[in-house]
Amino acid sequence: MFLVGLTGGIASGKSSVLQVFQQLGCAVIDVDVIARHVVQPGYPAHRRIVEAFGTEVLLENGDIDRKVLGDLIFNQPDRRQLLNSITHPEIRKEMMKETFKYFLRGYRYVILDIPLLFETKKLLKYMKHTVVVYCDRDTQLARLMKRNNLNREDAEARINSQLPLKDKARMANHVLDNSGEWGLTRRQVILLHAKLERSMEYLPLRLGFLTGLAGLASLLYLLTRYLLPSP
Repeated sequence: MFLVGLTGGIASGKSSVLQVFQQLGCAVIDVDVIARHVVQPGYPAHRRIVEAFGTEVLLENGDIDRKVLGDLIFNQPDRRQLLNSITHPEIRKEMMKETFKYFLRGYRYVILDIPLLFETKKLLKYMKHTVVVYCDRDTQLARLMKRNNLNREDAEARINSQLPLKDKARMANHVLDNSGEWGLTRRQVILLHAKLERSMEYLPLRLGFLTGLAGLASLLYLLTRYLLPSP
């Protein structure tokens, strides 16, 4: 099995693309969902965040107040790095657990929805393929203004706070152009899924895993035969 990192930008249509992959039966892991999960009360990351940033980042029910925490690290690279050093290892652990579950179920590839895939670069080395959901800037701006009921200035500020989609597209292995009609985008998703399904890149890991299991079975057989007394 291999990993496919999927990303995009605000109002580029990434969520809609993911829905198509899911409708096609693909395994999808939302890294943002995992990030929220690992900071819940009772998890190691929750305890370490409170130790590092104080109880002021907690809501009344004990959950992390994401807005307060975001304000604390805003424009403070050292504090942001501290938070990342707490959460990223836990996110990777959960990500690998979810991936292994899909591996055991026989999936050939898993899509990881990673909004900041190219910005942080932390997970890039694990990805066999990278996919960007792209749209031109004018389309992105118009969609964001309509979707969030924003004026042009506010919408442009939000887009400018992210790495430009054209830069992400240059770094990706695959680009899904969502600038036009949705039917054309959907067809691109279907074709990419078919290409990934035909790929034999999943074989080395699966064969290695099966070989390892066969070796372990042989070792257990030998140990049973030579160490246990004969009847």
